[in-house]
Amino acid sequence: MQIKQTLLDLTGVAGHSAVPAELLAPYGKTTRTPLGSTVCQVWKPVPDKPHFLLDAHFDTVGLIVTHIDDTGFLRVSGCGGIDPRVLPACPVIVHGRRGDVSGVVCSTPPHLDKGREKKFSKADEVYIDLGLAKEAAENAVAPGDKVSLHAPGRILMGDKLAGGGLDNRAGCVCLLRVLELLRETKPHCGLSVMFSSLEEIGGQGAKTAAYVLQPTHALVVDTSFAHTPDSKRQKCGELGGGPMIGIAPILSGEMAEGLLESAKSQEIPCQHEVMGGATGTNADHIAIIRGGVPTGLVSIPLKYMHTPVEVACVYDIEQTARLIATFVKNFAWKVGVPA
Repeated sequence: MQIKQTLLDLTGVAGHSAVPAELLAPYGKTTRTPLGSTVCQVWKPVPDKPHFLLDAHFDTVGLIVTHIDDTGFLRVSGCGGIDPRVLPACPVIVHGRRGDVSGVVCSTPPHLDKGREKKFSKADEVYIDLGLAKEAAENAVAPGDKVSLHAPGRILMGDKLAGGGLDNRAGCVCLLRVLELLRETKPHCGLSVMFSSLEEIGGQGAKTAAYVLQPTHALVVDTSFAHTPDSKRQKCGELGGGPMIGIAPILSGEMAEGLLESAKSQEIPCQHEVMGGATGTNADHIAIIRGGVPTGLVSIPLKYMHTPVEVACVYDIEQTARLIATFVKNFAWKVGVPA
């Protein structure tokens, strides 16, 4: 499958993540919600038939400008769960009202730090240097402007991708691939696809859009932790091991079984992701709208989440897309409509 570089590089900090409508428009009527989610009606809802919603969030973690000090340096706060450990010396882009401005996060040279490594525990402890004095900085940016980590997507060896924002652009690419795989499928239920906003700050984009769409069932595609040498194996999947099927109290057991059956029928490798409570994804929010929506979760394994060097595997994205397409073709029509 081809990965569109433009999709990986589009700005997406929560609150500054306009999803281009043309990504989904070829597949059906496409609209944008007041909170910035983009929704495509692929197959029209049919009375007494299931209406499935497929969701992947489009927004990414980043920063927000809170203050410009007397020397022109910016103070910021986290916008989503940014990892402050990766910020020192990181190139950034400030999305100013008059256009984008390049900057860097300040980093104290070790020679001046008296041998003690400076450790940041919060994003609001760092400074951003635009190379401008106070007046010029105030003409270029303002408090409230969003800040992206400058982390363009790149291709690694062995079928791997790296860059910022793969959480959850990998999921968006996956759903675009699902739509390609379903192009020749005859509609047998309602099907909507959503690229949702604001997931990184609470899931409001998916929750409000799903409330209006009124799906009978939902399937959320996100990323989850892939194992690295410094992580606990029991809490991680394996990069290259295929999609991770969510099992949790908030999730539909029937849909999880349907996903597992779909994987088995097509010999798609898959992994279990077991959670004891909430999932930390849009599934938690969609599942509780109105009277409740049976919701499933499929995650793509990802290394180094919420950093500028997230790593995913093209094979996992392709297999996740195959799984979801198979599920929609062979399982969606079997489920009943909740009373």
